[in-house]
Amino acid sequence: MHELVFIQDLATVMLVAGLTTVLFQRLRQPVVLGYIIAGLLIGPHTLPVIFIHEEQTIRTLSELGMILLLFALGLEFSLKKLRAVGGAALVAAFAEIVLMVWIGYEIGRFFAWSAMDSLFLGAMLSISSTTIIMKALEDLGLKRERFAQLMFGILIVEDLLAIVLMALLTGIASTGGVEAADAFAAVGRLGLFMAVSLVVGLLLVPRVVDYIARVSRNDVLLVAVLGICFGFCLLVTELGYSVALGAFMIGAIVAESESVARVERIIMPVRDMFSAIFFVAIGMLIDPALLMEYAWPIFIVTIAVVVGKVVTCSFGSFVAGNDGRTSLRVGMGLAQIGEFSFVIASLGLTLKVTSNFLYPVAVAVSALTTFLTPYLIRGSDPLAGFLSRHLPGRVTGVANAYTDWMGNLGLSGQGAIVMKMIRRLVWHVIINMMLVIAVFIIVAFAYRRGFLHLDLLAGQPTVKRSLAWSLAALLSLPMIVAAYRKAGALGMLLAELGIPERVGGARNFAIRSMLARIIPVMVMLILGLLVAALASTILPPREVALVIVAIGIGLTWLLWRVLVQVHARLQAALRDTLDKPGHAPEE
Repeated sequence: MHELVFIQDLATVMLVAGLTTVLFQRLRQPVVLGYIIAGLLIGPHTLPVIFIHEEQTIRTLSELGMILLLFALGLEFSLKKLRAVGGAALVAAFAEIVLMVWIGYEIGRFFAWSAMDSLFLGAMLSISSTTIIMKALEDLGLKRERFAQLMFGILIVEDLLAIVLMALLTGIASTGGVEAADAFAAVGRLGLFMAVSLVVGLLLVPRVVDYIARVSRNDVLLVAVLGICFGFCLLVTELGYSVALGAFMIGAIVAESESVARVERIIMPVRDMFSAIFFVAIGMLIDPALLMEYAWPIFIVTIAVVVGKVVTCSFGSFVAGNDGRTSLRVGMGLAQIGEFSFVIASLGLTLKVTSNFLYPVAVAVSALTTFLTPYLIRGSDPLAGFLSRHLPGRVTGVANAYTDWMGNLGLSGQGAIVMKMIRRLVWHVIINMMLVIAVFIIVAFAYRRGFLHLDLLAGQPTVKRSLAWSLAALLSLPMIVAAYRKAGALGMLLAELGIPERVGGARNFAIRSMLARIIPVMVMLILGLLVAALASTILPPREVALVIVAIGIGLTWLLWRVLVQVHARLQAALRDTLDKPGHAPEE
C-alpha cells in the first residue's frame, strides 16, 4: 500500500509540474516558476483536496534534487573559469554580497523580525541565480557579450562565497553568535578543507572518471559519478559541513575531467527530474494566506533586491575597472535571487533558527524577481544609453577618467612577469603548507577514531602519539621539502629585488643570502606552529618531538632527490589535470 501511495504522489507531482512548465514555456517564462506554481497548486495550503499523502517522501526526493542541482552547478563552475575571471569579478561579487547582507538585515529589523531571521534574509538576498541568469541570457542571445562574461565570473565567485556564507551561518545558528576570532577560525578551517579536498580530489577523481568513461557505457558512468557525488557528500557531512558544500565541490572537481561534457550530458536528465521535485516541494511550502499577510514585506524585499542588486553590482563592477555601461548592464542582469537562496532558507529551517514565514517570503521574492529578469536585461542597454546622454558632463568625465586609470594601473612588461613569478611561488608555498597541515589533521582524526590504536601498544599513549606523529611527518615529507624549496626560491627573488647591488658593497651577496635564508626558515617555523596547534591530539612530549624532528631532518637529507621527484610527479599530475581541455569554450 505504501508503494502505491508513493507512486500516486510522485505521479501527481510530475504531471502537474509537466503541465505548468509546458504552459510557462509557451508564455516564454522560466520553467522554475512553473515548478513553484505546480507545488503551490498541489500543496496542503491552497485547495481543500489532498493531492499529496506523504509529504516527507517528496521532501526526501527534493533533497536529492538539491544535491544534484548543486552538483550540476559545480560542473559548470570549472577552476579554469575561476582563473580566467580575474579580480574584477571577485571585487564586484564581494561588494554585492556584503552590501546585500546588510540591506536584508536592516529590512528584517525594520519589520521587527528576529536577528536570526534578519541575518538569514540578508544572506538569501545576496546570492543571484546562476541557472536563471544563464537561461535568460541564452534565450536573449547575449551570452557572447562582454557584460555577460563578467556576469558569469561574478556568479562563479558568488557561488563560492555562498558556501563560505553558509558555513558562517551554521556556526552562528549553532552558538547564537560568532566572535571575530571564531569567524576567522571557521573560514580558515573551511578554506583549508576546501583547498585540501580540491588538491587531493584533482589528483584522483578526474582520472577515475576519465577511466570509467573510456571503458564503460553511459549507464555505468552515470552510476559511478552519482556514487562519487553522494560518497563525497557523506564524507563532508561526517566532517561537520553541509551536504550542499559537498555536492558543489565534487561537481567542481569532476568538471576538471576530460569527459566532463559527457558527464553533463548524462547527468542532466536525472538532475532535471529531481530538481523539478525540489522546486515543486518549495512551492508546496507556500501558504497563500501567509503571503497575503506578508504582502507588504514581500513587496519591500522585492524592490530592495532589484534596486539593491542593480546599485551594488553596478558599483562593484565599476570599482573593479569596468565602464559605466557595462557595469549597469551587469547590475541589472544580476537583480534576482534563486536556487542558493532556497538552499540557505532550507538551512535556516533545518537548524530551527528561522521563522516559518521566511521561506515562503523568499520564494515569493524569487518568483517576482525571476519574472522581471528578462525585462531588466533587455532594458539595461537602453537605460545605459539614456543615462550617458542625460548625465552631467562632469560626472561622465570623472567616470571615464577613473575607468582609464584602472585600465592603466596594472603592471606591464618585466614588472608583470616578476609579479607573476612571486604570486606563483607564494601560492606554491601556501598550498604545500596546507597539504602538510591536512596530513597531520587527517592522522589526528584517525587517531581519535581509534584506527591507529594497536593492541600491542595498549596502555602506552605516549608511544601511540609518537607513532602517529611520525607517520604524519613521513607522509608529509615531500610537501615539506617542496614548501622549503619554493620558500627558498621566493627568498632569493625578493632579496635580489629588495637589495640593489649598490647596497652593502662587497657584502651585498652575503646580505642577500642571509635574507634569502630567513624566508624559508620563517615558513618552517610557521608551519611547525600550525601543525602543533591543529594536530595537538597526537603531539608527543617535547623531547620525543625533538628526536622525531631530528630523524626527519636526517631522512630528508638522505632522500632529498627522491622526495623532490615524488613531489614533482604529484605537481605534474595536478598541472596536467588543470591543463586538460574540460569545458568547451564559449562561442
